[in-house]
Amino acid sequence: MDQRIDAFDEMHGADGVRPTYAVIEAWLKAHGLSALAAKRTEAEALFRRVGITFAVYGEGGDPERLIPFDPIPRILARSEWDRLARGLTQRAKALNMFMADVYGRQDILKAGRIPAALVLGNEAYQPLMAGFVPPAEVYTHISGIDLVRTGAEEFCVLEDNCRTPSGVSYMLENREAMLRLFPGLCSDHRLAPVGHYPEELLETLKEAAPPNCRGNPCVAILTPGHFNSAYYEHCFLADEMGVEVVEGADLLVQDDVVLMRTTAGPRRVDVLYRRVDDDYLDPRVFRPDSMLGVPGIFAAYRAGNVTLANAPGTGIADDKAVYPYVPEMIRFYLAEEPVLSNVPTFLCERDEDRAHVLANLDSLVVKLARGSGGYGMLVGPHSTAAQREEFARRIAARPADYIAQPTLALSTVPTLASDAMAPRHVDLRPYVLMGREVRIVPGGLTRVALREGSLVVNSSQGGGTKDTWVVDDPPARQAARPSQSQG
Repeated sequence: MDQRIDAFDEMHGADGVRPTYAVIEAWLKAHGLSALAAKRTEAEALFRRVGITFAVYGEGGDPERLIPFDPIPRILARSEWDRLARGLTQRAKALNMFMADVYGRQDILKAGRIPAALVLGNEAYQPLMAGFVPPAEVYTHISGIDLVRTGAEEFCVLEDNCRTPSGVSYMLENREAMLRLFPGLCSDHRLAPVGHYPEELLETLKEAAPPNCRGNPCVAILTPGHFNSAYYEHCFLADEMGVEVVEGADLLVQDDVVLMRTTAGPRRVDVLYRRVDDDYLDPRVFRPDSMLGVPGIFAAYRAGNVTLANAPGTGIADDKAVYPYVPEMIRFYLAEEPVLSNVPTFLCERDEDRAHVLANLDSLVVKLARGSGGYGMLVGPHSTAAQREEFARRIAARPADYIAQPTLALSTVPTLASDAMAPRHVDLRPYVLMGREVRIVPGGLTRVALREGSLVVNSSQGGGTKDTWVVDDPPARQAARPSQSQG
């Protein structure tokens, strides 16, 4: 079965090209698809020269790959972005308050607004964090909240990423590529900038320094190493912020203080932006066989001598089975109605929900509650009978491991496909920074499903990326004039 899904076209409306895309349309008419294809080839050469890669292992061949880049930007008007930013700020605050609560007084659980067993019995919940309050009560300093658009005014949250959200380097490199390839087109649009993200990130991390920090905080990025799929990003961000990228072997703990080995001798580290999962962080308290973490680092954290960003245990806030309760968190902690809606979600551990899912596998998207990267997922309308039978067996065997959602008509943006322009489905991952204040650079990472009809945008599943532009709202009925520049 393969059902075609009608989707909102972000560039074209009933009356023709939407005003935000008018200058793009004019450029395409003036220069043609061959010029656009040449720009894409130039971008690929640029990315290869710089070394912008991601890693996919277990599929054979060279695991280091260029992430596909499409040169037709995804464009949002400032008024659209402002509403999204309000919703993202609201959501990030509520998620952080939820973590402070479930590792503290647990008021939301006592009030029965979220099932206690769903949280306390969840493998993402870290009992070792109970009673510990990180500096400024910030648990998730960096979050990536995935949005999808289903209509002109309809954005909703698909999932929250509160552990180690990746992809921001591609957001920044995509913009850099567009500025080089299309300087005139970019200047015509007066794009809201994104290049200051590393500065904002560094400031956020410094604000997270523990009370015992003396002077200017020393910040470093803790990476699992070059075999990690996001290793390029770790090095890129470290370089942009002017901080060190370190592996577990580069650190040691003495008297509950984290030290970094340098050629000038040990140096104290105050804040670690850690890209290592909880289980591998400290072999003394988590997985004893981990070679990626640092023995004693959790004790140093609990002693208030180092800040780990994001905090251990933040996975409870982006668990897909907890996701349906985020609107309730917003109401409970902020006494506000959610600005951004959730996607309706069925929890397979519930008998009624599971029966509905099993009866409608051909029309639903089924996901692992703790999965990521597009793995372990069934897209019902594009699945075979054998695949649905296999997922029915998996759900029956381990129902708590799965959730399901309606197959959404993700919006489309024109994309350069071989020698033609064609609509492809997209999502959007803005990055939210939380320190003394919430910081969000305008836009985010637009991921695009490059295969015709595909709804899976993950790079690990063949997806690509686009630059995301936030531009001033166009004047009503203003006619677009073709850009005279060649860039």
